[in-house]
Amino acid sequence: MAVNYVCRHCKSAMGSINSEHVSEIQLGFHFLTPEERSDIIAYNPNGDVTVNVVCDYCREAIESNPELLLVSNPLQ
Repeated sequence: MAVNYVCRHCKSAMGSINSEHVSEIQLGFHFLTPEERSDIIAYNPNGDVTVNVVCDYCREAIESNPELLLVSNPLQ
């Protein structure tokens, strides 16, 4: 099982954890509400998990230009 972190805006791969022994508690997923979990975490059929986060580049761009959040794909 791999846990892959991907930027939700630009789709850049940000990192990956390849371990059978990592738990949702170790990853901090247990702190998320059910709505946050469905928005942030995707469980793939092969057993991998994709976690949608925001990379530093996109975070800075959105902080400088908040109107980008009104566009469906602001930073592709």
